[in-house]
Amino acid sequence: MMKVGITGGIGSGKTIVCQVFSKFGVPVYYADLASRELTENDPEIRDNLVKLLGQKVFSGKSLNRAMMASMIFNNRQLLQQVNQIVHPKVAEHFGKWCLNHSRDVYIIQESALLFESNAYLMFDRYVTVASPEEIRIKRIITRQDMSYERIRAIMENQLPDEERKARSHHVVINDDITPLLPQLLQLHQLFSTQV
Repeated sequence: MMKVGITGGIGSGKTIVCQVFSKFGVPVYYADLASRELTENDPEIRDNLVKLLGQKVFSGKSLNRAMMASMIFNNRQLLQQVNQIVHPKVAEHFGKWCLNHSRDVYIIQESALLFESNAYLMFDRYVTVASPEEIRIKRIITRQDMSYERIRAIMENQLPDEERKARSHHVVINDDITPLLPQLLQLHQLFSTQV
C-alpha cells in the first residue's frame, strides 16, 4: 500500500481535493479532524494541554479552540509545545487506521502541517495543493471566527507555498482557473499503477 500525504496552506483547497479522491474510492484520513477528536477525547492530551495552557482552555469537556488559538498563534514556542503533545498521538492513530486499509492500493492523509510536523516521513509521495494567497484569504474569511489578522497568523506558522511545492513530488493547482478534476484523475491513475 502506498501512502500519499496531501498538504497545502490554509484555504488552498486540500479538503476539496481529498473529497474528490474519496469519490474515486480512495480511503482518506483527515489529520485535522483526527486531531480535534483526539484533543477532545484523549485523556493524556487533555491533561498535557491543561498543564501547559491552564484549566481554562477547556470548557467542561470541550476544548476552547478560540482561546487556545489566541494563546499559541503568536507564540511559536507554545505552538511547538502544543504540536509536540498532539502530533505523536495523531501519528499513532493514523498508524492504526492504516492497518484497516492495508488491502487498498493507496491511501491519503490530508495534513496542513505535513512538512512542519515531520509527518512527511511516513509517506511515499507528497502532494501540495497550491493556490494564490488572495484566493485563499477570500475562501477563508467567510469561515466562523476568522479575521484577516487570524488568517495572517495561521499563514505565518505554515510553510510558504514555494517551499512546500519544492519539497513535494506533485503539485495540484487550485487557482479557480486551472481545471482541478483532470489533475486529480491523472494523479489517481499514477498512484493506482505505481505499486
